Amino acid sequence: MLPRLAAAALALLAATMALVPVAVAQTATAARPAAIEVNSRPIGYFSHGEPSRVRFGSLEFVSGLVLTSSFRGFGGLSALRVDPRGERFVAVSDKGTWFTGRFVYRGRQLAGLAEVTAAPVLGPDGGPIARRGWYDTESLAIDGDTAYIGIERVNHILKFPAFGRDGVRAYGEPISAPPALRRLPFNKGLEALVVVPRALPLGGTLLAISERGLDAAGNIQAFMIGGPSPGEFSVRRRDDYDVSDVAVLPSGSLLLLERKFSIFSGVGIRIRRIPLAGVVPGAVVDGPAIFEADLGYEVDNMEGLDVHETAAGDTILTMVSDDNFSLLQRTLLLQFKLVDP
Repeated sequence: MLPRLAAAALALLAATMALVPVAVAQTATAARPAAIEVNSRPIGYFSHGEPSRVRFGSLEFVSGLVLTSSFRGFGGLSALRVDPRGERFVAVSDKGTWFTGRFVYRGRQLAGLAEVTAAPVLGPDGGPIARRGWYDTESLAIDGDTAYIGIERVNHILKFPAFGRDGVRAYGEPISAPPALRRLPFNKGLEALVVVPRALPLGGTLLAISERGLDAAGNIQAFMIGGPSPGEFSVRRRDDYDVSDVAVLPSGSLLLLERKFSIFSGVGIRIRRIPLAGVVPGAVVDGPAIFEADLGYEVDNMEGLDVHETAAGDTILTMVSDDNFSLLQRTLLLQFKLVDP
């Protein structure tokens, strides 16, 4: 186990460095969606040291999968959105590729993926955005028929107004973004997007959070785009964690997925719960950690997070990892039940 964990830690260290330009040939190779096969291996437990343990902070481990595919462009999954019933998903890779499909369950547990398709993310001219050098597609938000993708390397946000009609064939158009967002640092820029549901405060607002773009006080820069109160706010940066993704609970809190890596302390994964009511222009928001894990658990470079509710009323968190297209890392799909929704 130790050699694998050490290799994974080294791979995560490499992931924090600047990426080399990605060839268009490494993304989905055709403009039309292609059906692909994704294989899955169940994860029987979350803690290596305590296989029977299921409670981790405010979460209970439900199930997990290790995903692999012979499709050359599979991997690098940096953002994930799940439909309200937890049946279908949309993901985006950091090489500008859409992945869509259906979760297969056996009872409450994930058993695999079905009907998976891959397609390049298309820009305003109808061509793959990778041809423009718009890669590092790290974040995804869906608001009804509209989708948004955040491109970290160039700090653009693409809007897909026809996503509900055309799906992954929709063309993306850059939206107007705050000047400070466009100035976020190279490879530490736009990392998390979510649209606040209309029934909640700030309903309809697109929240955009950087990975490690810091304000003058050393906190993480974030933005409210559109909605009733556009402006900038910050997220208190604690314990050297960077932002990976964000989701909104139906009860009106943000769940912030974070990660860190250092040679001395290793890999850390954390979820913080932040009251949405505190998100106002000029605010510095903060909240407690409800989940923490390191390489003693079944984690990797966790980058995507979303929330859905089951028919029984359980709140389920789904996380996915970005393997950086490395043989030393894995694509993991994990589901947890939130104990205190």
